[in-house]
Amino acid sequence: MKLLEYVNLEVVKSVRGKDLLTWFDYSSEEVKGLLDLAVQLKSLAKNGVHPPLLLGKTVGLIFEKHSTRTRISFEVGMNQLGGHAMYMHARDLQIGRGEPISDTGKVLSGYLDGIMIRANSHKMVEELAYSATIPVINGLTDLYHPCQALADLLTIHEVKGNLPGQKLAYVGDGNNVAHSLIIACAHLGVDVSIASPTGFEIDSNILAKAQQLAASNGSTIMTTTNPIEAVKNADVIYTDVWTSMGQEEETAARLQAFERYQINEELVQHAKSNYLFLHCLPAHREEEVATSIIDGQHSAVFQQAENRLHAQKAILASILA
Repeated sequence: MKLLEYVNLEVVKSVRGKDLLTWFDYSSEEVKGLLDLAVQLKSLAKNGVHPPLLLGKTVGLIFEKHSTRTRISFEVGMNQLGGHAMYMHARDLQIGRGEPISDTGKVLSGYLDGIMIRANSHKMVEELAYSATIPVINGLTDLYHPCQALADLLTIHEVKGNLPGQKLAYVGDGNNVAHSLIIACAHLGVDVSIASPTGFEIDSNILAKAQQLAASNGSTIMTTTNPIEAVKNADVIYTDVWTSMGQEEETAARLQAFERYQINEELVQHAKSNYLFLHCLPAHREEEVATSIIDGQHSAVFQQAENRLHAQKAILASILA
């Protein structure tokens, strides 16, 4: 069974062997091609068909941070595609004892077909990709979370249909999830409004590049400190935890700063009546989102979580096949 039966051959040729550190490194056509492949692979899986596109391939999964969705979706995804995933916590590798990440990248390139890494520092992942001769996939860093964004777009596509012209409101911390989300939306013509408290905005350089990309695809990205303004007439409302891993000492200050940014029954009244609610999980109910919203009829958070598997498979198949 050949990959070209499921996806545009030109897209596969352009991303094969390519690192995925951020969606800025990919063209809009490539992002669309990966989304189309995720749709097709999910449809096949629902019918019990798992094409062995990565038979004989092995990907190493390096984790500095704990994970549920990232680890399991990559392991299951590789298995369903006929390959093998090898879990490695950073503390169990020599990088945990001071070996340079560049040396690790060169060594692992002799054993593996690809590396997925979930790391604290984006700079570390860039160094790994520079030194490795095999593809490196960013499973999460302090700046980006590209695999999550592809799953997000897959979910919006499934629920809302065509992506261009949809309005997504992101309310909360301007973090790695927000960064990758606005870039992916910019590629596919989704309008984005972002509401964050002063001091917790998304990175200004990432915002400027994403706005330029959005303009080239006929969409817009705007920012505000007013969550009502952001959510007004939104098709999709998205939030994330207010305190991410590694920020626990800031919890009290963040709870105070984000007090007005909870997604609740009052705020969602300003969105479209058929709005879709998304959250990358894990969630803190009654902090960033009211229980009635995340567990309500507009929520697709568990469909979104499942779509991490299908997005991961599309990325792996295209880059490694």
